[in-house]
Order: sequence, then C-alpha cells, then structure tokens
Amino acid sequence: MENAFAPISEACVKALSDKTYEKRKVAALEIEKMVTDFKSKKNMPQIKRIIDVLSKDFVRSNDSNKKKGGLIALAATSIALGKDTEKFIEDIVNPIMNCLIDSDNRVRFFASESLYNVVKVARGAVLPFFPSLFNALSRLVTDPDQSIKNGSEILDRLLKDIVIESSQTFDLDAFIPLVRERIMVKSSFARQFIISWISVLNAVPEINMVVFLPEILHGLFQMLEDPLPEIQRMCESLLAQFLKIIKAEPGAADIPQMTNVLIVQAQSNNPLIQFYAITWIKEFVQLSGGEILRFSSGIFTAILPCLAFESESKKHIKDCANAVNLNLLELVSNGEDKQKNLGYLDLNSVMEVLRQYLVHSPVPTKIAVLKWVHHLFTEVHDEMSEHANKLFPVLLRDCLSDSSDEVVLQAIVVLAEIVNSATVKGNDFDQTQYRQFLVELLNLFSENNTFLEKRGTLIIRQLCRLLNAEYIYRTFAEILLEERINLKIASTMVRTLNMILLTTSDLFDLRNMLHDIRNEKSASLFECLYKCWAHCPVSTLSLCLLAQCYQHVSEIVTLFADIEITVEFLVEIDKMVQLIESPIFASLRLALISHSNDNADAQHLSRALYGILMLLPQTEAFHLLNNRLKCVPNYWNQPNKISSTSTNESQCNINFSELFTYFKYIQDLHHQKRVEKRKKNQF
Repeated sequence: MENAFAPISEACVKALSDKTYEKRKVAALEIEKMVTDFKSKKNMPQIKRIIDVLSKDFVRSNDSNKKKGGLIALAATSIALGKDTEKFIEDIVNPIMNCLIDSDNRVRFFASESLYNVVKVARGAVLPFFPSLFNALSRLVTDPDQSIKNGSEILDRLLKDIVIESSQTFDLDAFIPLVRERIMVKSSFARQFIISWISVLNAVPEINMVVFLPEILHGLFQMLEDPLPEIQRMCESLLAQFLKIIKAEPGAADIPQMTNVLIVQAQSNNPLIQFYAITWIKEFVQLSGGEILRFSSGIFTAILPCLAFESESKKHIKDCANAVNLNLLELVSNGEDKQKNLGYLDLNSVMEVLRQYLVHSPVPTKIAVLKWVHHLFTEVHDEMSEHANKLFPVLLRDCLSDSSDEVVLQAIVVLAEIVNSATVKGNDFDQTQYRQFLVELLNLFSENNTFLEKRGTLIIRQLCRLLNAEYIYRTFAEILLEERINLKIASTMVRTLNMILLTTSDLFDLRNMLHDIRNEKSASLFECLYKCWAHCPVSTLSLCLLAQCYQHVSEIVTLFADIEITVEFLVEIDKMVQLIESPIFASLRLALISHSNDNADAQHLSRALYGILMLLPQTEAFHLLNNRLKCVPNYWNQPNKISSTSTNESQCNINFSELFTYFKYIQDLHHQKRVEKRKKNQF
C-alpha cells in the first residue's frame, strides 16, 4: 500500500507522532535532512509536499503529540530551506500561528518556539505577515504560562530587530491600526508590549511616529495609570521623547488634534495623567501662539479646577495650570499679534465655560475666572457687551454672596468695568445699566439683611474706589427715595452708606464736596442725600455736621425730644460721638472756637452738641463729648438770637425749612411702621 505521507517515511511519521520529545526531535532532524537533499536537487514540489503533509496531517491534527511533532518539523524544514523559506513562507507560518491559540499549553509553547526558528531564518520575508505576527505576539505576552511568555519575549525582540533592519520598507500604515486596537488594554504585560514597540519604532530615524501620535496619544496617557511603576516609567519616558521631537519640529505634529486629546486627559482623576496632560498643553500654548486660543474653552475646562489644588502632592499640577493660564492671558494682552490672536477666540464658548465656573467653584478658580472676564471686557469690550446680561445675575447673586472677600472684591471689579464702560459713553451718570446695577444690588441687600450687614460695607467701598463715588451715592439715594414699603432696609442702607462716607479714605473728595454747600453742585448732592438720609435720624445729623449746617443740626437735635429713643438710636449716637473725635471731623472741632460768621456757626454747633450730650446716658461716649465741650468757650451768655445771615445755611440756595418738614414726615412714617409691627406682634 502506498505511503499516504510520502515522501515522509512511515517510521518518521510514527516518530514524529510519538509522545516523547526526543523521538519527535529525531524525526524532525530526519525531515530537515530530507528537505536539504530535495533543495540541493531543486526538487521544490517534494518540499511543498512535505510542508503540506506536516501542515494538514500533523499541525492541524486533533492529536496534541502530532501537533507538537509537526511544529518541530516545520521549523526544521525552514532551517533546511534557509533563504528559500521565503518561497513557502505562507504555508509554513500560517499553520504555526493557528497553534498559538491552542488550549494545550505545550502546543502553544512549541508553536512559539517553532515560529521563532522560522522567523529567525526568514527575516524580512515574514514582514508581509507582520499584522498576524503582531496579533499573535500581543496574545502571547499575556499568556498565563510563564515559559510561553518567556518565549514570546525572545520572538518579540527578534521581530523588532527585523523591523528595524527593514525600516525603509516597513508598512507603518498597517502597524498603527494594530496599536490603536490594543492601546486601551488593561493588562500590564500587554501595555509593556505596546509601549516597547512604539518606543522602538520612534527611535528609528527613518520612521516618523509623531505623524501618527494623535491616534495613539489617548491610549498612551491612559497607560500612565498602570499599577506597575515600571510601566509608568516606560510611558513617561516615551511621552518625554515624543514631546522633545514635537518641540524640535512643531510643524511635523498635528497640535490641534492632539490638543483635544490633552484637554480630555487633563480632566482625569489620576494626578500623573493630569500633570502630563497639562504639561503638554503648556508646551503647545508656547509652540502654537495665538492659534491655540481656538481651544480656550476646552483648556479652561481642564486647568481652572486645578488652580484650586491645595495639597502639596498636587502643587506641581497647580503650578503648571497657573503657567498655562498666564500664557493664555499674555496671548490676548501683549504683542503685535494681539488683534490677530483675539480673532481665534470663540467668545461664546469661552464665556459659557467661564460663567459655569463662577458658580460652585473653589475660591482660586473663581478669582481666575473673574480676572479673565475683566480682562476680556477691557480688551474686547464691544464683543463682550452682549454677554453682560448673562453675567450680571451670576456676578450679583453668586459672586457677591461668596464667603471669600477676595471673590467679592474681584467680582465688583468686573461689575464696575461693565458699568463704567457703558457709563463713559454719555456725560450723564444716570445711565440705564449703571442704575439697573445699583437697583439689583439694593434688591440683593433687601432680600438678605444679614448680607448687607456683613458685606455691604466691603461692596460699597470697593464700588466707590472703582466708580465715581458721587454717582454711587447720588444714585443709591435716588433709588432709596422711592422706598416706602421696606423702611427698615432703607434705614439700614442709609446707616451703612453714612458710615462709609464718614470713615473711608477713598471718599475724601466726596466729603470735601459736601463740606462746601455754597457750591451749586455740592448743594444738589446734599439735598439728594438728605432726603434719603432722613430714614435714619443720626445719619442725617452726621451728614449735616459734615456739610457744616450747624444751625440745622441744632434744630434736628431739638426735634429728637419728640422722636422715640431706642437702643439702636443710642448706639448710633454713641458711634457718632466717637467719629467727632476722628480726623475727619477736625474742622468741626475747630469750628467750636471759630469767630467766623460772627460766631454764629460756633454757637449753633455748641448748642447742638450740648443737646446731644443731654440725650446720652452717662456712658463713655457721654464723658468723651463732655470733655470736648469743656474746652469750648461758653456761648450761653451770648445773645439768644443769632444773625440768620451769618450761618453757612444762609449762604447757599438750599431750602432747609422744606428739608426739615420732609425729615419729620419720614420719621412719622417710621413711627407708624413701628406701631403697626407692635400691634401685629401682640396677636
């Protein structure tokens, strides 16, 4: 009967199928000699026949021993063929690779060993099968059998050497999809395999891996979270190599596409990924110039939360994010290309992001956002004006209510810039946006009286620094003049405004203006403030003292006998006495001994202060004022009737009689409100 395995002898077939490795090895050596002989005779059909038999009847057999024998024999065949292996490469390689997924560990081991021997002989001839080889290797490196894993490492090194040798003909376009498919693997061994391949190819001068970097960058960053320090180090080193190449040849890199990847990675919860992503963004900002501003909204999303990091372990991330923020600010601030750079900025998306971070964000983040908003208003006011309406509610309701003074102050800077830039377009202070802003602010104070008490002074002082203090006070007064329902908020607001007026150095010019009511503009302001200040008796008194209306002061003090003296009233009087001793009222103290105006002002002032003294219980304030009055000449022996033409009031165009009537009217309203409240409390 004819041998079905010819030209392989039956004895060789039997040995090749034996369960012992030694017999299979001897049979493989016999086949190697046979192939060598056929090769010398150039009998390629017989060699093809041997390969077909080994493949079909052995390697593809269900018998594991036959598989092992066939694998050894195919490797022996390749060794015998030498360079001629290339002629049969597909018939040899494909059956072997099929065995790499066999369920039997030993079959997989012999398959990897056999493949190594074939590749070692074939060298560059195996490159057409590179995708299949790469797939096979990517599985082998994660094989649970250590011997197979070790064998795969040897095969891996060999294949890398071959690729480097053939770098000019290596199909990189076919390689990248293979990497992209596997780069998101979680196995540390698989990650190590992928990183090593990318590193090797990146090191080859003829291969430009940077071109393909956008496709694999996301996966590389994800590998930084690997639990094995060795994998982290490999990945860090590879990323550093890529960044070095990009910095040397930025034109070769697709920075825009990679920036989108980095923005996502910079929002990772993993500190290492976050740091490297922001580091890359920082470098890209410096390399790209104004064009990077296209990605401003995304970059803000990435870096703004990092500005609030407080732990020492994240300080390097915070510092890097700060550097990115400053670099972006420079791009829209300085240089000849400022206008061109601003053209890259998508204000709608930028403002949407900035507005979101003004709410429920840590203080450093809010500060950075507010500085950006202010900066944009100063640089591109016309374009930003359409965003003002959306910003106002956030700035007023969220930022001004923030627990941080720094946030509040910076928010006022932004609000002032918005208001001021609108106001300067006209000559009159009564601009719609200006007034609307102060109305909204007053509404905010009305809704939360505690907020007014805690933050009112800080907010109003800052506004007076940044805007026209006269406009601020006049507009507030005009708005409060219309208040007839919530008299409590009106009096509280007046008390706050008055204390700021009398104590803040920034209001020096405003105090000086009120000091001379003979001036028409000053008189107009005084009248406006007076009608508002009438909600608070002691504040009215202070305002008149500041304006040197001493005759009117004495008339108001006389009226105090008919006003309900409350604890709140006495506390205010106490504070006013303290202020009389302050530098702001130095002119008042000197007026007590002045001979100008026929001593009229001095006498009215003296009698007014004695009236205040009589209202005070004998507290520290009483003794303070009493001691001051002891230094004053005794005017009680002077004629009771003082010339009305000698006082400051007589030298201005203010109708103090009308003001006095209005003051009594407002005080009557307050009295009625208190009575109504008491009646309600009784029930």
